Amino acid sequence: MTASTTIDAAPAMPRFALGRAGTATALLLPIALINAIGFLLPVLNLLRMSFNEALAGGGIRETFILDNWTGLFGDSFYLELIMNSVSVSLGITFLTLVVSYPIALYLHRSSGRWRTFLTVLVISPLLTSAVVRTYGWIALLADQGPIVKTIAALGITPPRLMFNTTGVVIGLTEILMPYMILSLLAGFGRLDPRVEEAAMTLGAPPSKTFWRVILPLTLPGIALGCLLCFVLAVSSFITPKLLGGGRVFLLATEIYDQAIVTLNWPLAATLSILVLVIFGAALAVYARVLRVIE
Repeated sequence: MTASTTIDAAPAMPRFALGRAGTATALLLPIALINAIGFLLPVLNLLRMSFNEALAGGGIRETFILDNWTGLFGDSFYLELIMNSVSVSLGITFLTLVVSYPIALYLHRSSGRWRTFLTVLVISPLLTSAVVRTYGWIALLADQGPIVKTIAALGITPPRLMFNTTGVVIGLTEILMPYMILSLLAGFGRLDPRVEEAAMTLGAPPSKTFWRVILPLTLPGIALGCLLCFVLAVSSFITPKLLGGGRVFLLATEIYDQAIVTLNWPLAATLSILVLVIFGAALAVYARVLRVIE
């Protein structure tokens, strides 16, 4: 009787495991379908369109040619466009990190209502559209704006801050700061105050404590923030378009011009796929950096 009961009860665990697997599949299926319809299919459509031929007047002839890709990498304008987009995005990411790190570190060490107040201040820019914030920077950086007037009042010849790369870098740095600060805070969980106290007790000066203790422990947050800001900077359109005034050529603005102005959708699709490739390269570098850190 006991042996029979044991034999009959044995298949219960595989049946339970199968039930758990079926439940997990059922829960993941909706989001998988949404990603397939909303992301994979459009990306595959862009990839297919990049091999079509653009006709005069905005027409598209369905074919399979490599002219868009060979023209992209064989034209010095587009090579310079790619290098400029990547270099400007890297510069914006670095400036955002330099400006945001002290704020994030101070916010991490604060407590009570003061921490709550500072967190609200950090998050509040995200509640405002990037278009509105960009127009705010147009008012500040204009030739007759307060920044230029203040510099001129000091007896210094004010630089031109609008319709050039300088304005784009300033605007995007401020716009991306909340993302960098939140990413840094997410990575500051490994920062134990007792480790800092131990370093100070052993006679390490504050500068050495920062470079040898604080900075290495916060590297995962730095890597995450840099990845996020770089991706957002490369794909940013409205801020470079408004602050650049059509004089700053980046990948996102060129995609818009090719798709809307010249109606060359195959070339716009080629540039879009190139942006996705850059995103993939950034993710690969991020994964590699994390492995090195760990």
